Amino acid sequence: MNQLFYELELPLAGVLAEMELRGIKVDAADLKALGVELAEKLDAIMTRIYDLAGVEFNINSPKQLGEILFEKLGLPASKKTKTGYSTDAEVLERLAPYNEVVGEILNYRQLAKLQSTYVEGLLKEVRPETGKVHTYYRQTIAATGRLSSQFPNLQNIPIRLEEGRKIRKVFVPSEPGWYILAADYSQIELRVLAHISQDENLKEAFLQNMDIHTKTAMDVFGVSESEVDANMRRQAKAVNFGIVYGISDYGLSQNLDITRKDAAKFIEQYFAVFQGVRTYMDEIVKDARRDGYVTTLLQRRRYLPEIAASNFNVRSFAERTAMNTPIQGTAADIIKLAMVQMDARLKHDGLKSRMLLQVHDELVFEVPEEELEIMRRIVPEVMAEALKLDVPLRADVDYGLTWYDTK
Repeated sequence: MNQLFYELELPLAGVLAEMELRGIKVDAADLKALGVELAEKLDAIMTRIYDLAGVEFNINSPKQLGEILFEKLGLPASKKTKTGYSTDAEVLERLAPYNEVVGEILNYRQLAKLQSTYVEGLLKEVRPETGKVHTYYRQTIAATGRLSSQFPNLQNIPIRLEEGRKIRKVFVPSEPGWYILAADYSQIELRVLAHISQDENLKEAFLQNMDIHTKTAMDVFGVSESEVDANMRRQAKAVNFGIVYGISDYGLSQNLDITRKDAAKFIEQYFAVFQGVRTYMDEIVKDARRDGYVTTLLQRRRYLPEIAASNFNVRSFAERTAMNTPIQGTAADIIKLAMVQMDARLKHDGLKSRMLLQVHDELVFEVPEEELEIMRRIVPEVMAEALKLDVPLRADVDYGLTWYDTK
């Protein structure tokens, strides 16, 4: 792993140190205003929950919540433990169709987490002397090779919820008249899978620049492009991403709200079309059993001693990890390569633009107006050429006055 260390991780440490010192500016007034908005929404939801339940109680107490849902409202309960009923997210999602109050409770929990973790949490991390947050990037935490970010963690700002996305509005350029520019890899893990598995159908989709989820739906359902509807594409998308994580029929049935039998049939049809992917999955598990580890394209290793476990669940988890690590780990290596190369390019070209953040498959910069056109050209170019694969890598780039406006 010498090459990985000397040519990637070590140079990257310097790039990350500069990014940590540089920080990213946070509009604290906007963040406080968002906190007020969230507090008002939480109050309104709380009132609605009390109306629907017919009684006031502590929504944050699992014990009280369990009593309301299962004893007062008579919803079907899972097993009762010594401490009371389980009211975790999985249980609540299963109960949502039975009573409107459950959806409101789920909504309340999501907004409360945004309020405590991201509004209050971010405000605590803003340095008074710079008006910025200076996250720490850790290279040695995630087993896949991904970077992780702490104090504050900027990698798991929830973007499914509009309220979560709004948190990105508070991240702004540190210089007047500058812009935030963000570029993210398009379906990098599926492109890596196409390269590693050498599956002809998957490669063709990317070489022809087709929408991969539409292409999967066409092949799996046996229909033409014009016959693919939104639901078919949604199902194909769940399978495409699920396959990367070694999804089971049970996992897919939960994701798509279909029966396990239908999910198993779906996975079967997928593998009948993408036979190269099936071969890769089978071979990589065999390799992991033989070697005790799997590697990314850049030779990053992940050891998997559990692959020989006698316990089925432990062994299955290791098998899924064996399938996923070369894909997710290679994607992580690629964005790290892009960061090292991008840093070198900015310095070589004497540009004022600065790299601020890395979040999963996305790089975020602050850019003076006069460099916008140059950066819109070179960022996707450097990202696309970070590592040569048999299918093209693609990065989509956008800019705006805040991080939120780049999407």
